[in-house]
Amino acid sequence: MLARILSRYWWMILLRGAISILFGIMVFAQPGITLVTLTILFGLFTLADGIGHVVSALGGRHETDNWWVLLLAGLCGIVVGVLTFLAPGITALVLLFYIAAWAISTGLLQLVTAIRLRKEIEGEFWLALSGLVSIVFGLFLMVRPGEGALSVLWIIGAYAIVFGLLLIALALRTRGLVKSVVKG
Repeated sequence: MLARILSRYWWMILLRGAISILFGIMVFAQPGITLVTLTILFGLFTLADGIGHVVSALGGRHETDNWWVLLLAGLCGIVVGVLTFLAPGITALVLLFYIAAWAISTGLLQLVTAIRLRKEIEGEFWLALSGLVSIVFGLFLMVRPGEGALSVLWIIGAYAIVFGLLLIALALRTRGLVKSVVKG
């Protein structure tokens, strides 16, 4: 069951949420942030998020056939994180599309996971909602690329904080499932 992976690794979801909130706060705290600094912060954020997914997926690969969804989400984050480190001087437009592509792909995979979980647990709504928020955010960035990453910085920061809060809500919900999943 995918619920077992999430319940066993609830702390990774919590950590990913905390990192997301920290990223959002750092973006808000640095209103004069440079593009290179934003790129490095975003790279660290997606890399940490991707590693969290991969750890959860590999840890639960023997428990469910659906572990690959978490692995794929993690690999997307790691690839985007590495790409940002390979070219930290990239233009705002490219960074914006990196952010948008990551948000949309992560959001879609979270929706797939939530749909697969709906019969296993209650409260998968938080995962689905974070997936929808990610998709909407990514699409917004795709349709408004002319504004650039630095001009929508407050949206990036707000998204990271909301996304982090939703992940923390999911982590706390799945933490409560640990005992019921282990007994079941």
